[in-house]
Amino acid sequence: MAWDDIRDFLARRTGLIDAVVFSGGEPTMDPGLETAIREVRQLGFLVGLHSGGTHPARLRQVLPLLDWVGLDVKANAADYERITRVRGSGAPAFDSLRAVLDSGVRHECRTTIHPALHNEDELRRLARHLADQGVTHYAVQVFRSTGCNDAQLNSQRVTGYPDGRLVAELERMFPFFVLRNND
Repeated sequence: MAWDDIRDFLARRTGLIDAVVFSGGEPTMDPGLETAIREVRQLGFLVGLHSGGTHPARLRQVLPLLDWVGLDVKANAADYERITRVRGSGAPAFDSLRAVLDSGVRHECRTTIHPALHNEDELRRLARHLADQGVTHYAVQVFRSTGCNDAQLNSQRVTGYPDGRLVAELERMFPFFVLRNND
């Protein structure tokens, strides 16, 4: 859809919906993001952003315009490349995390986990790191095969993962913690 059509649609929904969340792919890749956010705010909507933290400079530009950020943190910095298969992907992700935390914008950090990609010790270390950095809202999302083209990941069952003891440990680390699973 053309942006003008989306903006017109939102203008007709003023008073009917409260907020607009920019997501899908990676919104910070779009050079028109800041303009779009400003236009949505002018319509009176709250604005949220889902990001994988791949473009920290652009994220910093739009943070003052946001009411909420959902930031994907895929792994500890040392394990990022193994998860994303993108060289050097950990540095911008953790730069983005620092930007979000320094901004004071409400946030949720989340990690999508799969037993083939995240063992429980790695997840525990990541959670400790996030808590030590000042993350207050953390969600662990168990992998779903919907939309995934990796046959190896899709073939493995994730039932009973992560272990309930680890979940209880993570709950104690954060003021707000949620496990999103398929059960």
